Amino acid sequence: MSPRRNRPKGESSSGRSAEDDTASRYGGWQSAEAWQGERWSVRHVAGSSAQGKAYRCPGCDQMIPDGVPHVVAWPEHAGVDDRRHWHKACWNARDRRTPGVQRSRNAPRF
Repeated sequence: MSPRRNRPKGESSSGRSAEDDTASRYGGWQSAEAWQGERWSVRHVAGSSAQGKAYRCPGCDQMIPDGVPHVVAWPEHAGVDDRRHWHKACWNARDRRTPGVQRSRNAPRF
């Protein structure tokens, strides 16, 4: 006996919009949040869609290795160049993070 199918058979009857399709293409969902008096677009990226890419988190100044789920955030009025990749925990704690990260004398600058 096969399991019961819980999804509609037709793709057109699913009720999904083109925006939902774009979000699922990148492995996450997108929302808007207010922070520091601005509206920010926030996209949650699944680890599978971040393969082969590494980013530096502005919250902790550490690398986000490839394949790790993270958050991409940018001001709504800004362009693609202003997108920043954050660890999920760093994005959630962004109000408690200091803007200037203290490095030791031997730490590399990026």
